[in-house]
Amino acid sequence: MSVIEVSELRKSYGGRAVVDGVSFAVEEGEIFGILGPNGAGKTTTVECVEGLRVPDAGRVRVAGLDPVADHEAVTRVLGAQLQESEIQPKLTVRETLELYAAFYPNPADWRPLAERLNLSGKLGTRFARLSGGQKQRLFIALALIGNPRVVVLDELTTGLDPRARRDTWELIEDVRAGGVTVLLVTHFMEEAQRLCDRIAVIDRGRVAALDTPAGLIRRSAGATVISFTSSAPLDDSELAALPGVTSVEHKDGRITLAGTDETVNAVITLLARSRVTAHQLRVTDATLDDAFLDLTAGAAR
Repeated sequence: MSVIEVSELRKSYGGRAVVDGVSFAVEEGEIFGILGPNGAGKTTTVECVEGLRVPDAGRVRVAGLDPVADHEAVTRVLGAQLQESEIQPKLTVRETLELYAAFYPNPADWRPLAERLNLSGKLGTRFARLSGGQKQRLFIALALIGNPRVVVLDELTTGLDPRARRDTWELIEDVRAGGVTVLLVTHFMEEAQRLCDRIAVIDRGRVAALDTPAGLIRRSAGATVISFTSSAPLDDSELAALPGVTSVEHKDGRITLAGTDETVNAVITLLARSRVTAHQLRVTDATLDDAFLDLTAGAAR
């Protein structure tokens, strides 16, 4: 069952289309990621889902509700952590949780929520004195305090150190395990690859691809990378003609081929036939980084 439905969404500013026909659906209980270059339209898209912006055209539904026409009802099923958030610096964690709980008719009990997010020891601490990771955990708590069915997290781990980022990832996995659907906007490929069940790549206001992380990686121009140092020269035209090869590069005496699983066997056969030894042979899979760069190459140009 789809808890979020976006169909042919369009939004322009000053005559420039920022979101140009975006469509996707988020299924109940999944972590759905949105990736894209800066300025691709990611945040505008989720702000339309949250009801913070009015679309120029298209259809958006959250649990069957229109985020604009049914905004109050949507706030009871959708929680959000915005890309840029601030709280009055002198408010303590306890005061902030109590204040936000008062906004909802049936809020979650903030005490176990604070314990779950490792904030119990900081209840008396003012917001201004929290670390970056503690602030992010507080924002997650505020997004969940209304007992939502779905939560939108926009650039959640930007600015966090690697340890705090990984701690936050574990929290997001716990949130999903608790039955909450997660719409995650990020530009960290490792984050998306670890957390997301499916990912929509948005490029220049349009969905360039929508698939699982593994599916996106398989679409990469070089899903498998083979590199080695050759004991004798090899003909580049022979290497380029091997099955699945998309590129052949030479750097620091090493030959690197981008291809597929089929390419690996073909390289080994060619080396044996040519009586050439491959030193320091390495075979690695492409990453979501590689797939992302392939899918958004037009934006870079």
